[in-house]
Amino acid sequence: MADLVNLTINGVAIQAPAGTLLIDAAKKVGIEIPAFCYYEGYSLQAACRMCLVEVEKMPKLQTACTLPVGEGMVVRTESDPVVKARKTTLEFLLTNHPLDCPVCDKGGECELQDMVFRYGAGESRFTEMKHHVDEKQWSPVVFYDGPRCILCYRCVRVCNEGMGVGALGIVNRGVNSEIAPSHGDHLECDECGMCIDICPVGALTSGTYRYKTRPWEMKHVGTICTFCSNGCKTTLGVRDQQIVRGNNRDRSGINDEFLCVKGRYAFDFVESPERLTSPMMKVNGQLQEVSWAKALAAVAAKFSEVKGRGGKFGVVGSTKTTNEENFYLQKFVREGLGTNNIDHHRSGDLVTLIDALAGRENALASVGDVYNAKAALVIGTDLSQEHPLLAFQLRANYRHHNSNIYMVTKGPVREDAVAVAAVRAEAGQEIAALDQLREQLSKESELLVLFGGSVKGEAVRKLVAFADSLGIAKIKYICLVDYSNSRGALDMGLLPDLGPGYKPVDKAGLSLPQMMAATDLDVLWVVGANPLARYQLASKPFVVVQEMFLTETAKAADVVLPASNAYEKSGTVTNVTGEVQKLHVAGKTMGTKPDLEIIGLIAKEMKINAGVWSSNAVFEEIRKAVRGYNIPLPIIATGQAAQTSPLNGRVPVASAPELIQPAGNTLFTSGSLGRYSKKLTSVLEYPGQLYRP
Repeated sequence: MADLVNLTINGVAIQAPAGTLLIDAAKKVGIEIPAFCYYEGYSLQAACRMCLVEVEKMPKLQTACTLPVGEGMVVRTESDPVVKARKTTLEFLLTNHPLDCPVCDKGGECELQDMVFRYGAGESRFTEMKHHVDEKQWSPVVFYDGPRCILCYRCVRVCNEGMGVGALGIVNRGVNSEIAPSHGDHLECDECGMCIDICPVGALTSGTYRYKTRPWEMKHVGTICTFCSNGCKTTLGVRDQQIVRGNNRDRSGINDEFLCVKGRYAFDFVESPERLTSPMMKVNGQLQEVSWAKALAAVAAKFSEVKGRGGKFGVVGSTKTTNEENFYLQKFVREGLGTNNIDHHRSGDLVTLIDALAGRENALASVGDVYNAKAALVIGTDLSQEHPLLAFQLRANYRHHNSNIYMVTKGPVREDAVAVAAVRAEAGQEIAALDQLREQLSKESELLVLFGGSVKGEAVRKLVAFADSLGIAKIKYICLVDYSNSRGALDMGLLPDLGPGYKPVDKAGLSLPQMMAATDLDVLWVVGANPLARYQLASKPFVVVQEMFLTETAKAADVVLPASNAYEKSGTVTNVTGEVQKLHVAGKTMGTKPDLEIIGLIAKEMKINAGVWSSNAVFEEIRKAVRGYNIPLPIIATGQAAQTSPLNGRVPVASAPELIQPAGNTLFTSGSLGRYSKKLTSVLEYPGQLYRP
């Protein structure tokens, strides 16, 4: 730890580590020094002059955002000269700033507005005409109003440094200076909207939120993004049961304030006109709307009949349903229907990794480890496209800690720009290519290994053996999986040969491809998945689908039951690093039901007691039955993440690498779900492309 420095701020004696910026030292003891351009984690700008303070023995006011603390320093943050300087700064900023707070989307959340109320003069001495340029639309989700811009450069820095994109810069000089896209009149970037949320004024505004409401008119619901497996918390702004905004400005959750385009804008799939709002049954070859009672009775009757004669069930679970729904589903299927024919779309070989790491402690990394690791080895993935939060953390680690990053990918990726070494290797050939990095890697004191779905089966064991041979004392792993609860689906036992907690079952059932290829399947029950997008069904079973949309699988169903999505239900999900977080209800689509309730109602119709179908009751059962899930409830109840630890010795099942099929999603796609977001599909970059930095 750095040596502590003694100083005094506003008469309060404090200590801070040497090198700490004065603005940060003050914040830690509850003293706010206002600033527009300063933003924690990014390069220093000293552009706005709002953070000026008075320091004894210094001849003029100093910028607190660039001044490190010094021994014996005496600082005054609210003296008369300081207040006068801030008032003058605000007067300059308002010279060309339009006074349109009543219509500006930032009203109520504007940092300039707050500072003007606190320090601003009652009237301006400037009588000249304001310089004006027209508002510009850079993309379907980003609008720029130049006169409102105070040139703090936050947006430029977050795009260049945080995202690694470099889509924004400055053009012109003096009063004509403007923020501008690198492509002139439009953005070609990640469309993440980080520039909008980091903007302290209303210069950058959102295409989804413009002129719709005010912050105090919304209910703010913190829940977990339903798209990729990184598990970002998104705070949904809800007005009149409609989601109108997504962000994470309170910086809670494992992602701080980071969100990609899907987490910030793609919530509009919730209100897609294609949402199913009524059960449907096939009549004369056509799906027709029916009541819930009729649909559930038909499903229960067919399930009971097939079970009674010893027929064959096939059950396909989801990577987007909650832990509680997945646990309850596998319990009902195994105990109620008497089959282990249950599986889901697997996108990463976590099972083999757990087996290869048997007996080790703390071998699986968290999202925080990506930010803190001294060295990271990324294998077989375009991290910025497929796992944007992990990529963001990795770039921040490089900026703040100068970590060493090693890349082994089949094509160029964004992380190559900050890597000490980048090796190209085709999918499936990555392990052989690692020898090129052996000498460099062996010099590291610790290592974080992230690997994608192309590393599977025996390759996972070879990867662990290679890492062990480096002689590094501390090695952690992240097996990359694709969807919001892919990790939870594995942990909860949506597998034909493993139950919850990776405990082997007595007799293995059919895998997903085996179910689809079976010629004697009587019932295919699909809960929140779309297997017919990738497979053909060899038999003609009775097909039941729980789904939000008429996907390829739902169109082929005999009964379709409309399901709620993750923004409309309670429960928990487990992200790619095994961290459990809680979902909260942000809205409701009439006519739909959560999958947990649907499964429970089917069980009730069949007179099978599978337990209470409330998320709290099922999670209590999970905490007792699944190793690593006995986590402190207050942590997840308060919106934080709790890490699980599934390592429990050997997993005695044969590796099945052919079942690992990574989807290869980009920032702008997410299996079947992404295509139902108009915002996601409207941006220029859709559908995106891997390995094109």
